[in-house]
Amino acid sequence: MKKVYSKLTTDNPIDLVRYQLANCYMGRAGLINSGGAAGGETDLADAVRTAVINKRAGGMGLILGRKAFKKSMVDGVKLINAVQDVYLNEKVTIA
Repeated sequence: MKKVYSKLTTDNPIDLVRYQLANCYMGRAGLINSGGAAGGETDLADAVRTAVINKRAGGMGLILGRKAFKKSMVDGVKLINAVQDVYLNEKVTIA
C-alpha cells in the first residue's frame, strides 16, 4: 500500500479530498469533484454530503450532471439549490 494512504492521511473523506487538492498544485488549480452516478432517492443527501466534504477540504465545486438532470425540473432545481447553499454558506468552512 502506498505510504500516502497508510501513513500520511486517514480514511476520512475530507483527508482523501485534501490529497486530491494537493495534486492540484496545492489548491492553485481548483478542485471540482464529480457528484457521482444518479442513484435514486438518496441523490439529494449524497450530493449535499459530497459538497460539504469537498468544501471542507478546500475544493471549489461539484459536478452534478445526471444526478440533477435526470430528475423532474422541480427535484433537479432543489438538488442544485441545496448544493449551491453549501458553497454559499459561510458556516461551512475548511476543516
